Amino acid sequence: MLASRFASRSPILRSDSPLSDDQIHRVAPSIFADAPHESRSERYAYIPTGQVLTELRKEGFQPFMVAQTRVRDEGRREHTKHLIRLRHASQINDAIANEIILLNSHDGTSSYQMLAGAFRFVCQNGLVCGDTVADVRVPHKGDVAGQVIEGAYEVLSGFERVKESREAMQATMLDEGEAEVFARAALSLKYDDPNKPAPITESQILMPRRFDDRRPDLWSVFNRTQENLTKGGLSGRSANGRRQSTRPVQGIDSDVRLNRALWLLADGLRQLKA
Repeated sequence: MLASRFASRSPILRSDSPLSDDQIHRVAPSIFADAPHESRSERYAYIPTGQVLTELRKEGFQPFMVAQTRVRDEGRREHTKHLIRLRHASQINDAIANEIILLNSHDGTSSYQMLAGAFRFVCQNGLVCGDTVADVRVPHKGDVAGQVIEGAYEVLSGFERVKESREAMQATMLDEGEAEVFARAALSLKYDDPNKPAPITESQILMPRRFDDRRPDLWSVFNRTQENLTKGGLSGRSANGRRQSTRPVQGIDSDVRLNRALWLLADGLRQLKA
């Protein structure tokens, strides 16, 4: 099952089976750039995403989703910012799989980043964990090879903390008032203009899309909120009262930013309730 859109005219590809290099190259050619963009100086340390992908495959991680940003300058298409989500072959059939989320560019628009994430197969919405778990950034300067390798192991070690946080959220029960406060804070993360009310309500983003997500634990509340905010499609009203349907989160940066913020919000509430 493949998707061909990430945002308006921006390429994305997601699959139920590992993606081949040919599939990836058709959608996100910048991953395989064999040199940095011509605009980069000699001080720019090139971190080839394609080679990193090869090494992660050797460790049993396979790519299941790729994307790259849309560019107006076609000269940057082969070097622009891109994203890969990889998960280990041993977890393909699990209900929730740990993922390595890799962001990079070859034109100076992004540092090299690796994040710890999770993927729910029931709804195919990726959860990006926040700074409390694993967030490795390597600037394109100096001796980067060792930092990249160390970063991979740091992210891998963070998965155990992801599991601990998830299990703690599943054991944390919220009453209706607490769930509403969480949803209100979550709304402010996406609709952060104080002069414009959010087009939807707390009750809308708390509405489950499947029966199993009706549970009152923090993990279920977090997942309902995350899915409704990122996937969109909810009926609402604009600031001038016109009916509208909420849009899905668009763009690599905004998707990662919102997901991480939601995770940090949920993890913070878990600690307060502990």
